[in-house]
Amino acid sequence: MRIYKNIPPQSWPALCERPKLDTANLQFVVDEVFDRVQSQGDKAIKYYSAKFDGFAPEQLRVSQTEWEEGVNQVPEDLKRAIRQAKTNIVTFHKAQIKERISVETSPGVQCWQESRAIQKVGLYIPGGTAPLFSTVLMLAVPAKIAGCEEIILCTPPGKDGSIAAPILYAAQLTGVTQVIKAGGIQAIAGLTYGTESIKKVHKIFGPGNQYVTAAKQKAFSEGTAIDLPAGPSEVLVIADETASPAFVAADLLSQAEHGIDSQVVCLSNSMLQLENINDEIEKQLPALPRSEIARESLKNARFLFSDSRKQSIGFINAYAPEHLIIASKDEAYYLKNIKNAGSVFIGNYTPESAGDYLSGTNHTLPTNGFARSYGSLGLDDFTKKISFQHITPKGLQNIGNSIEIMARAEGLGAHANAVEIRLKDIKS
Repeated sequence: MRIYKNIPPQSWPALCERPKLDTANLQFVVDEVFDRVQSQGDKAIKYYSAKFDGFAPEQLRVSQTEWEEGVNQVPEDLKRAIRQAKTNIVTFHKAQIKERISVETSPGVQCWQESRAIQKVGLYIPGGTAPLFSTVLMLAVPAKIAGCEEIILCTPPGKDGSIAAPILYAAQLTGVTQVIKAGGIQAIAGLTYGTESIKKVHKIFGPGNQYVTAAKQKAFSEGTAIDLPAGPSEVLVIADETASPAFVAADLLSQAEHGIDSQVVCLSNSMLQLENINDEIEKQLPALPRSEIARESLKNARFLFSDSRKQSIGFINAYAPEHLIIASKDEAYYLKNIKNAGSVFIGNYTPESAGDYLSGTNHTLPTNGFARSYGSLGLDDFTKKISFQHITPKGLQNIGNSIEIMARAEGLGAHANAVEIRLKDIKS
């Protein structure tokens, strides 16, 4: 373990760098897949599924029979846990519903704003070694509360062609319209253009690796909205002498096991604490089922020492972590001064895993420093705001002259005329 001591601001950019896989031909691959899916539809989806994932299903859509069989395979205790998680997520996201905002800005000028659901949304759910059925809850629950009419879920099948049973159960429980056996770039392309089996959507949600993230950015350039830049997972823990080394190590490992390109950062005002945390990591690591992935990920870890609260909060805001865990007696100071973080976990008994699964907050969060400009996914992401206005004749008389003056100052005579013609009608 290398410890960086009293990190000055000039060193922050290097320490804030995230690990990157070798993606020299990334954009070329994304463009190629998108072009082929646009022209060949399902045929291209199946071709790239065989090429990238080692399996090409005959039918991309999960049939009702497959869906029911999958649901029946889920153990009852897991079903109960998923239902409990759904209840908490519904509670938190229903609280985000906003009433109509209405105001009379001038006498006779009424303006208001209302939310309308995005009609068709696509949910991308990673599969493979860790099928994230929890992400189905995080995406489909707010989509359903918002009133989205069609919820299309794409996830890569296993080598036997089946979708992980808990994903199918979570999809059924949350009202997903359709499940598609496709992952990676080809799934994002299918949601962007539409194919014989996949409906074109208006916005795509969900995390993924750097290829999926690049594909979502391509989708955006093709006119399909996306949620936020959600790439490899990351956590930053601020731990002083009051933190439990075992707890901190467990939280760091819970992120490291996501993938080899995940990153964990631990910041402390105690060298002894950092050493104790490292010892705990070595104790816990061998027992983990994904220990090899976690160990590889730990090569990207950052262990930082700083005896200055101001320096520590400065680095945290510069790093802008996806997950921030505050295990410090100075939590009030950090909470007051934190500006950039996706989701914050406070105290020794608030593991990041709670937010991943069941506390109720959304676990779809900005990574790679995008917490400087993006926030946690919420209900608003599944809606768009529409503004309305109604102006009475008296109201137009109150503001019309100023509109004309401004329009003519910008050289837009037709704009001015649209007001003037009405004012003449009112006076006649």
